[in-house]
Amino acid sequence: LSTYEDLPAQGEETTLLTHLHVRENEMSLFGFSTEQERQLFRMLQDVNRVGPTMALQVLSGCSVGQFKQYVTAEDTKTLSNMVKGIGKKTARRLVMELKPAMDKIQVEAGPSRSDSADDAVDALVSLGSSRTEAQEAVNEAVEELGPDADSQALVRRAVARRQQQ
Repeated sequence: LSTYEDLPAQGEETTLLTHLHVRENEMSLFGFSTEQERQLFRMLQDVNRVGPTMALQVLSGCSVGQFKQYVTAEDTKTLSNMVKGIGKKTARRLVMELKPAMDKIQVEAGPSRSDSADDAVDALVSLGSSRTEAQEAVNEAVEELGPDADSQALVRRAVARRQQQ
């Protein structure tokens, strides 16, 4: 989803980084807007029982930086809640197998979010929003209310803005 959202308007040229996945009876081409996404996609597929579909779900559920943070912090609860199909065992396997390799992924330092913003995103996801929609809504709320706003205020503002649209 993050690559899709980065695409320019129809008719404009863009460059995508690709990965060709070859199986006995199938060839699939996957496109990514950043090298970090493609690198994480490939790393995820090296984990036992994680294929391209689950790797895409992970990348659609959170940013590369967030995933790196969850794995580094051994936050298996967030990982298992983040993507459908990833249970506790798979989340533990991801952490165990990928934690040593997370240093290979260089994440650009973006705007850091507070714990209250992260809590607000989690709350919106639990209310039925996709993680991407929730992140966008919370980012808009943070812009309006400021970075020191508490999670309840951010959730209220994000929900109110979504209802206005």
